[in-house]
Amino acid sequence: MESGKENLELNRNLYPIIEPYSSGFLKVSDLHSVYWEQSGNPNGHPVVFLHGGPGGGTSPSNRTFFDPDFYRIILFDQRGAGKSTPHACLEENTTWDLIDDIEKLREHLDIPEWQVFGGSWGSTLALAYSQSHPDKVTGLVLRGIFLLRKKEIDWFYEGGAAAIYPDAWEPFRDLIPENERGCFVDAYSKRLNSDDLETQYAAARAWTKWEMMTAHLLPNEENIKRGDDDKFSLAFARIENHYFLNKGFFPSDSYLLDNVDKIRHIKTTIVQGRYDVCCPMMSAWDLHKVWPEADLKVVADAGHSANEPGIAAELVAVNEKLKNIIKNGP
Repeated sequence: MESGKENLELNRNLYPIIEPYSSGFLKVSDLHSVYWEQSGNPNGHPVVFLHGGPGGGTSPSNRTFFDPDFYRIILFDQRGAGKSTPHACLEENTTWDLIDDIEKLREHLDIPEWQVFGGSWGSTLALAYSQSHPDKVTGLVLRGIFLLRKKEIDWFYEGGAAAIYPDAWEPFRDLIPENERGCFVDAYSKRLNSDDLETQYAAARAWTKWEMMTAHLLPNEENIKRGDDDKFSLAFARIENHYFLNKGFFPSDSYLLDNVDKIRHIKTTIVQGRYDVCCPMMSAWDLHKVWPEADLKVVADAGHSANEPGIAAELVAVNEKLKNIIKNGP
C-alpha cells in the first residue's frame, strides 16, 4: 500500500524512462568487462551515474533523474555487478580498479569532462574518483553520503541500526552462530565465499534483505523482494562485503575527508535523507563541515533511497540547477 502511494508521488518528480541509444561492453582488464549505456541527448552535457552497493548495478529508472533533452546520460555496471562479467567476481575488484574503469570509459566514449552523480556507495566512489581526477569533473551531485569509515560499517552491520529495525536485524543476526557474532562482516565473508553455493546464496539473501528492509522510510515491498533474487543478491552481498572487509581499500579511515581540498572548487550538492538508517546523516554532516562550500540539502521526510519522493525531487532539482548554470552561466 505505502509503496504504491510512494511510486505515484515519485513518478511526478522524475523524467520518463527512455531507452539507450547506444550500449556495449568495455574490456577493462584481462578478467573484467563492464557493461555501459548512453541515453538522452548524444550532443548533450555528459553525466555519469555511479550506482550503489558496491555490487548493486544500474537499472532503467536511473536514467530518469536527468533531462534527456539536455544531458548525455551514461550508466555503467561496476566490476562484477549487473550485466558486467564475470558476475559477482571479487578478483581485481577494488575502489582503485573502479576509478581506473571510469577513466577508461570516459576515454572510450571520447568525453573530455563530465558531471558525476552518485548515491550511497556511489557517493563514496564519486568522491574518490573526483579526488583522483578533479580536472575531469564539471559538477558533483551526491546522495546518502557514505565515507566508508569504521564507525559507519559498525553502525549498520554490528548492531547500531538494529535498535531501529530489530525485526529486520534478527534474521540477519540469526544466520550467524553466537560464537561468531563478534564481527558480522567477517562471519558473512566466510559464508559468502564458501565452497558450497547454497551457503553463499543463503548468506547473500540475508545480507541483501537486511539492507533492503532499511533503505526506505516507509516499507517498500518491491525493494525488499530484491533480496529473493539469488543472482542480484550474490553480487550485491559478496561485493559489498568484500569492500567493507577491506575498508574500501583506502589508506586511512578518514581518507575522503582528508582529501577534500582537491575538489573544493567543484560545484557540489549533497542530498541527504534525515532518517537515513543505512548511511546516517552524521557522514553528510561531517563532509559538509570540512567542505562548507558544498550545498547540503536535508530532506526532512526521507530515509536512504534515491527512489523516495522527497529525495528524487531534490536530486532532479539539483540537476536542473546545474543544467541552468551550464546553459546560462552562474
